[in-house]
Amino acid sequence: MTIEDINAVNPLYVFLGILALVFLIICVFKGVYIVRQQTARIVERLGKFKRVLQPGLHFVIPFIDRVSQPISLRIVQLDIKVDTKTEDNVFVKVPVAVQYQVNPDNVREAYYKLEDPEEQIESYVFDIVRAEVPRKTLDDLFLSKDDISEAVQESLQKVMDDYGFIIRRSLITDITPDAKVEAAMNSINAAKRNKEAAAHEAEAARIKLVAAAEAEAESKKLQGEGTANQRKAIARGIADSVRILQESGVSEREANAILLATQLFDMQQSLGQHSKTNTIFLPMSATGGSQILTDLMAALSAMEKKDKKGDEN
Repeated sequence: MTIEDINAVNPLYVFLGILALVFLIICVFKGVYIVRQQTARIVERLGKFKRVLQPGLHFVIPFIDRVSQPISLRIVQLDIKVDTKTEDNVFVKVPVAVQYQVNPDNVREAYYKLEDPEEQIESYVFDIVRAEVPRKTLDDLFLSKDDISEAVQESLQKVMDDYGFIIRRSLITDITPDAKVEAAMNSINAAKRNKEAAAHEAEAARIKLVAAAEAEAESKKLQGEGTANQRKAIARGIADSVRILQESGVSEREANAILLATQLFDMQQSLGQHSKTNTIFLPMSATGGSQILTDLMAALSAMEKKDKKGDEN
């Protein structure tokens, strides 16, 4: 083709060719769709449902097929606060957290059947909670929180399954009574704890007293046993001393007098060794000690004579 032939080409054909090329490029861009992970898209052909586009690369017919905006398949949490009243006429706020997602196998139902799924879920939650809570007192409500959560989840799942949604979890995160009721409950709980603390303190004091009494009784018992053993040892020592003196030719009464005098002197020595004693002794000389021994011997002799006289009579 020569230059003259090119110049002879109708400019109209050139324009149409360029227009066709641009149209082809637009068709390519309009007909290619990439669906991201955890999303899906609806394809409508001439206004009628055609198919669901799953994650990946897809081709559609430009200007004939219409592709919807991405539909998220992720789990979504909806927080709902329900105001209701218990059986004992206490107004409470019950926050409910509902976790739900579009069922990947029922994207068509989720797209077409419900215009606002969150509003629908909220309506059902209000209905279920307000049916369950008025049957329970405030105390029972705190104890059966998990049971109400399960009831909400089961009821929601039965309803929302037809609309293409999965209810993953339904949680009652808290139960908040009216401010005045909450203050009264705190006062009751504080009084109860104080009562329990006082009971525990009294029990601890009783245990201490019992333990002290038992320890005192055991101490007295051991002390008594020690004193008895000490007296037995002293008695044995005295008996042995009397026996030794008698074997040496000393009479029984003289031996007793010697032992009495010895114990007197031992007592004085023992008391003198304790600096904190309050006992006061008058001065005593050696002759004084001898005089005590002489008096003891005289008393014993008198007792012997009296006994002999009584025997003769």
